[in-house]
Amino acid sequence: MKLNNLSPTEGSRKQRKRIGRGQGTGHGKTAGKGHKGAKARTGFSMKAGFEGGQMPLHRRLPKIGFTNKFKKEYLIISLSDLDRFEAGAVVNREALLAAGLIGGKDSRLLKVLANGEISKAVTVEADKVSQGAKEKILAAGGAVKE
Repeated sequence: MKLNNLSPTEGSRKQRKRIGRGQGTGHGKTAGKGHKGAKARTGFSMKAGFEGGQMPLHRRLPKIGFTNKFKKEYLIISLSDLDRFEAGAVVNREALLAAGLIGGKDSRLLKVLANGEISKAVTVEADKVSQGAKEKILAAGGAVKE
């Protein structure tokens, strides 16, 4: 095989479409542009996102963020925070407020997570308690009320 007898594979090279060169070419008369309308005219360019007069998607969607008004926000309490209470104490919103762990005007729900360790038996009253935290509290001899 030499360079002078190489040829492209059959079908790999295609002639460009020559439009507007007569009916015999298959691309004569309207030159592939159909009959009339803006797309048949010279110099036509469609705006990006144009949807034929319908309000375009980029104008239908809200521009600024979305806030779910039903979202529940939780205030995170760690087990290491609960270890400061005496054994047998009931740890609820009032006790946490008195200990200074939460603010007075904080209306978020309470959730206890298993961050750290707990060595005293306390009764925890919270809106949610993670599975790991529940196991550690019960292992320490405490109780959980959700």
